[in-house]
Amino acid sequence: METPIPPLSPLCPPRVPPGVKEVDYGLYPSRETQLQWLHSYLQAYKELTQGHPGDSQVSQEELETLYVQVNKFSLASHFFWACWGLIQDKYSTIDFNFLRYAKLRFKQYFKMKPVVTALQLPK
Repeated sequence: METPIPPLSPLCPPRVPPGVKEVDYGLYPSRETQLQWLHSYLQAYKELTQGHPGDSQVSQEELETLYVQVNKFSLASHFFWACWGLIQDKYSTIDFNFLRYAKLRFKQYFKMKPVVTALQLPK
């Protein structure tokens, strides 16, 4: 049985909690911060699954691969939540500006798209 991988929630795009007017995407972790976090994540995962605490090395290729994958899924998350916002705007009875939320997520999606789609997996 495979050990499940815990979610990478610190690197997921932020959601907008009730009452929050603006999302500061400038607070999103830098590449360097993401790589540090992902290195710790992969090292802990290897130690858990391989049973050799302190003896698990993370290769640069593994780190770069996960970085690219996380960022591509982050982009997909923006698109998904923007579409969800459009659907909610049409059908939800909740008092929330779903259209504004969708616009914010689409704006971030289109801002990140050229950068993220240019990322390549290591060869």
